[in-house]
Amino acid sequence: MAKEIPDLVALERTGTGKGAARQARREGTVPGIVFGGDTDPLPIKIPFNALMKHLKAGRFKSTLFNLKVDGHDDVRVICRDVQRDVVKDLPIHVDFMRLRRTSKINLFIPVDFVNEEAAPGIKKGGVLTVVRPEVELVVTAGDIPEKITVDLTGLNIGDSVTISMVDLPKGTKPTIDRDFVIATVSAPSGLRSSEEEEEGEEAEAAAEE
Repeated sequence: MAKEIPDLVALERTGTGKGAARQARREGTVPGIVFGGDTDPLPIKIPFNALMKHLKAGRFKSTLFNLKVDGHDDVRVICRDVQRDVVKDLPIHVDFMRLRRTSKINLFIPVDFVNEEAAPGIKKGGVLTVVRPEVELVVTAGDIPEKITVDLTGLNIGDSVTISMVDLPKGTKPTIDRDFVIATVSAPSGLRSSEEEEEGEEAEAAAEE
């Protein structure tokens, strides 16, 4: 099942240049341009509040959108640039690139942890510490995985899960070359405190000797 692609609703913008862009901003919209593919660039404008909502959600430049413009076919796009006002830090122009279904893009994919009941470390009271709830992968625009599944079976306290231990969806690969940690099973805080106390007592006893 592919990850659901959010809609981004925009209007076609008549005219180009600074004058038309200023007019779009006066209307409460943010001017933009859609380029790439086999089609001419399309000037658009997006309602300011709607754009801000997407920006505040995070990962705007690594989110695939389904762009809906009245009078045009829906198209998958990814943001390539957001220009901001140098004083107010608010968006004043956005650039989007059209994608083919075969295009390769970088996206953050959520991680799903399964089989906690089969992890001895968690059964003993260990705590699953998630280092990366999402992992950035190179994926195909037409086949975006909904999630990455991490199997916790057999993990003990002190064990870690790294990206090399995960079966990634076909056609995807991490954007980071090195082997990085996704999650660890940590000792419960009470156990850590008692161990630290014992270590302290042993150190004191050794010092007295």
